[in-house]
Amino acid sequence: MSHYHARVYVTLKPSILDPQGRTVERALSHLEHANVSGVRVGKLIELRLSGERAEVEAQLRDITQNVLSNPVMEDARWEVEEVALEPA
Repeated sequence: MSHYHARVYVTLKPSILDPQGRTVERALSHLEHANVSGVRVGKLIELRLSGERAEVEAQLRDITQNVLSNPVMEDARWEVEEVALEPA
């Protein structure tokens, strides 16, 4: 059985206002980083899964679309890589 490390990135769709991103942008401006704009804040979720790659990818797709994100308001993408099992 193979083991995988997955990262799921969830961000608000461009058409959705991001008040947290605006707050970060204003804070950066006050800290003399006025050249920064378009700040968007998102989520990074990391998971470990085991099984056959095709099954893991299907499971990850389902988890991403139905649990970790709201497809109406958010865009989500994921990446998965096989990892060696660490000794106990």
